[in-house]
Amino acid sequence: MDEQIMKISSSPHIRDKETTTNIMGKVIVALCPAAIFGIYNFGIRALIIYCITIISCMIFEGLFQKITGRRVTVLDLSAALTGLLLAMNLPPDVPYWIPVIGSFFAIVVVKQLFGGLGQNFMNPALGARCFLLISFTGIMTSFSYDAVTMATPLAELKAGERVDVVSMFLGTIPGTIGETSAFALIIGGLFLILLGVVNYRIPVFYIGTFALLIIIYAMAIGRGFDISYLLAHLSGGGLMLGAFFMATDYVTSPITNTGKIIFGIFLGVMTFLFRIFGGSAEGVSYAIIIGNLLVPLIEKVTVPKSFGKGAVKRES
Repeated sequence: MDEQIMKISSSPHIRDKETTTNIMGKVIVALCPAAIFGIYNFGIRALIIYCITIISCMIFEGLFQKITGRRVTVLDLSAALTGLLLAMNLPPDVPYWIPVIGSFFAIVVVKQLFGGLGQNFMNPALGARCFLLISFTGIMTSFSYDAVTMATPLAELKAGERVDVVSMFLGTIPGTIGETSAFALIIGGLFLILLGVVNYRIPVFYIGTFALLIIIYAMAIGRGFDISYLLAHLSGGGLMLGAFFMATDYVTSPITNTGKIIFGIFLGVMTFLFRIFGGSAEGVSYAIIIGNLLVPLIEKVTVPKSFGKGAVKRES
């Protein structure tokens, strides 16, 4: 009888054919509809900010890895994706030095100082956006459209004013470069889900929880089931950008299916609380950052227990 050759190796024993470059490339492609619409909506300045942020992120990653003697991984597209996401989270009128500072914080402080790709404890692009919001509040909260400075539709909605829901859904409104078109972001998000790059649980439970709480809140304040109010909240404030492209980040989201559901529900609750009861009309960025910090705890309580019994230590 032929002897069967058994090969012993360390884990992981099952490997996926997908590479980091392939995954990052697919996410970049999925972001293209919203990114291109941002250029159409805000003009050549948006394109310049995209270029500055992406190039800055790649330069900072390459320089840091070279200086510290690490393997240079700029070509894996992770830094380019961080730059694209950060640019999409910036107002179109920011001074050009803002993307450079944001890129440094995202790549060096949030990503590389904690070990590089796979070791960062929060989404680098969102971490940079929150840093810029705290450090340069006036610049980061000034929005213009057609050369006219104005409040975002969510700010108007919070002030009790009426908003154009169709414009919010399509994206012809003031806001950050890549968050205005819910339509374009949904197309990109569905593309990632269909390709299996993104698990549907986080965006579905995130958006679903948030929508449910908005419906309950609207009824509690006497608006009844106001579909326009609900759609305005779903279409504005970067909810779709956060739900499909940032909350689903492999490194900073739970690995278990149950954990993804809990994570999505938590983000929906936090976004609702920040947006309705907070001082800002926004809430997505801070909700995801806080959620990122809780991921280790979520995974600890949702990772399945191993089969079998552990060895019992005998007393001597």
